[in-house]
Amino acid sequence: MDLKQIQDLVKMVNKSNLSELTIEEKDIKITIKQKEDKYITAAPMQAVPQMQAMPAAVSSAPAAAPPKAEAKSTDNLITIKSPMIGTFYRKPSPDKPNFVEEGDEVRNGNVVCVIEAMKLFNEIESEVSGRIVKILVEHSSPVEYDQPLFLVEPA
Repeated sequence: MDLKQIQDLVKMVNKSNLSELTIEEKDIKITIKQKEDKYITAAPMQAVPQMQAMPAAVSSAPAAAPPKAEAKSTDNLITIKSPMIGTFYRKPSPDKPNFVEEGDEVRNGNVVCVIEAMKLFNEIESEVSGRIVKILVEHSSPVEYDQPLFLVEPA
């Protein structure tokens, strides 16, 4: 299979309602998938908070009090959000240490993570000086635009 045939297949998948096409020939296997990041990644993110919220509502009243206490303690925290859709990485490469850990001090302009979008690795810098209180996303997870990544206690 040559490059022209592969390009034609990609065009065909883009124009069709197919979400995925797999072709196998001799020792070559090609899979072409339509990207639907917003739809695919948003659905699980919305479902998880609803499932977590329901047990809290069903359980006794004292169990509902801690989230209120957490909300009060996070009032002074600043959220670093994702400026794009992509894949969140805590390290610059697999053999390097994480950019930041919970409890680390960061300054305005420090790199806190990398987001890969369309094979480009974009360094995300802190827009605030302070201490990382919570890392909200796991390494190599997909993230949405404006999704909270870190909670920072300003200095």
